[in-house]
Amino acid sequence: MIGLVLLWVGAVLVLNGLWLAGRIGDREIAVINVFTGTVGFIAAIVTAVRNPDDISAVSFGAFVLLFAFTYLWVAINRFLQTDGRGLGWYSLFVAITAVPVGIETLLRAQTTWGLWLAVDWLAWAVLWFCYFLLLVPRRIPLSFVAWLTVLEGILTAWLPGYLLLMGHLRPVVA
Repeated sequence: MIGLVLLWVGAVLVLNGLWLAGRIGDREIAVINVFTGTVGFIAAIVTAVRNPDDISAVSFGAFVLLFAFTYLWVAINRFLQTDGRGLGWYSLFVAITAVPVGIETLLRAQTTWGLWLAVDWLAWAVLWFCYFLLLVPRRIPLSFVAWLTVLEGILTAWLPGYLLLMGHLRPVVA
């Protein structure tokens, strides 16, 4: 399921980056966030519930939920027109969580996919930390976060998701 999830995470990150750059309206961006958050939520729950004794399945579910919840929160914030500080603090939690996941993934990596996934986790840690800086202390340029989001959407999610779905990469569950 990781290819499916990554493809949609790529879509939502690219579009969220364009939204942050002022190229998509506030209410319209909620559509892709609801859809991707729902896809991630379903993939995470189905994987974890089907294999409750498999730590890799439960880990997949837990980590995908970090992202799914982010996208659902973005969508809700667009409808409620909130300032995003709560989402910012949650983004700090995701960033802090992603660092050890990235390091452990790197230490266990034995394939191209494993290395790519480790780099992805570390890149996501940086991105979610930037969301924290954008939404809470407001100490980072919006344009920087917008284009970093687009770039990471392409390189850490859309491209690997596509390559996985087409059989060019083989995921290895640790």
